[in-house]
Amino acid sequence: MYGSENKSLSKFLSKNLTELKSNGLYNKIDSLQSSNGPIIKINDKNLINLSSNNYLGLATDDRLKKAEIDATNKYGTGAGAVRTINGTLEVHDILESTIAKFKGTESAIAFQSGFNCNMGAISAVMDKNDAILSDELNHASIIDGCRLCGSKVIRYKHSDMNDLKEKAKLAKESNQYNKIMVITDGVFSMDGDIAKLPEIVEIAQEFDLITYVDDAHGSGVTGNGAGTCKHFGLSDKIDFQIGTLSKAIGVVGGYVAGSKDLIDWLKVRGRPFLFSTSLTPGSAAACTKSINILMKNDYLVNKVWENGNYLKEGLKSLGFNIGKSETPITPCIIGDETKTQLFSKRLLEEGVYAKSIVFPTVPKGSGRVRNMPTASHTKEMLDGALAIYEKVGKELEII
Repeated sequence: MYGSENKSLSKFLSKNLTELKSNGLYNKIDSLQSSNGPIIKINDKNLINLSSNNYLGLATDDRLKKAEIDATNKYGTGAGAVRTINGTLEVHDILESTIAKFKGTESAIAFQSGFNCNMGAISAVMDKNDAILSDELNHASIIDGCRLCGSKVIRYKHSDMNDLKEKAKLAKESNQYNKIMVITDGVFSMDGDIAKLPEIVEIAQEFDLITYVDDAHGSGVTGNGAGTCKHFGLSDKIDFQIGTLSKAIGVVGGYVAGSKDLIDWLKVRGRPFLFSTSLTPGSAAACTKSINILMKNDYLVNKVWENGNYLKEGLKSLGFNIGKSETPITPCIIGDETKTQLFSKRLLEEGVYAKSIVFPTVPKGSGRVRNMPTASHTKEMLDGALAIYEKVGKELEII
């Protein structure tokens, strides 16, 4: 026991950690002894990796490594200051102009993470006199960003456009709010389904709603890589396009893309931008290289879809409940939290790393193992994973 630990804190931690473990809700963190590729090494054992967000395999791409090393040699390991003092290097300007081109917008701003984007962007525009219509399955960073800004948060049923329209109408006709925003994930990370952006845009136009799409899991995957807004041809209809640089792009960071006025405002009112040191020069350069690769060639994007569809069909044919996924993200929905944890544990013992996802990340009783195939997986790897899924699924009477 750490000597200076407060007694009430110690009691709180002990009670709640024990409760999490007994309910199958405690998450053990595994450390990798390798890069986060299609095969990873944990505790000296090689495993087929189905839990990475490295969708396109770019996190280990030699071209990105070289870009990062070259920039580090030129500018150093860190930017040395916040962006608004003297932490904006030319590599940051190049990255942001590249993002804007990639997303089809006038301008873009880079943050230190996708989570920081939602913390900074929502609260820079929305306040206690406003309302936010938020999909009930939106990511935790959206939920926290909404709480931070103090606006009235009105949750609508997941992708239920009738419910959204009804709540938008009530909010607008109440005349209580200066501004109303509708906010949604582009691709929902737990189920792999895609937001109904065409219908959302129609409702937004009817009721004068600000549109905000967090496309963390869509950027680099949907819309030939440019994201869900591009997928629907709506890049010019969405006010805020949020993305991450740490998933398909393969590095770290996040961004907001939109009008020049919006980005200019975020540069003077986005608190994570104002009060945190900039992205490292190496990370900024590597992100730029990654995006340029995607804009020049769609091979990796096509490959991740090919592998995703192959794994999806294989799991479905075995009898697993894969929900309503429309993207390479493919859940195997088990339900019971303890059984979900056991399923994941047995997969690992047999050679597949696929982490369990349980409450509070997903609702109670909807525990699942989430599969994230990448462009780097071979058919042999996926076939090996499917054979293990079949063995463990039958053993635990899931299929």
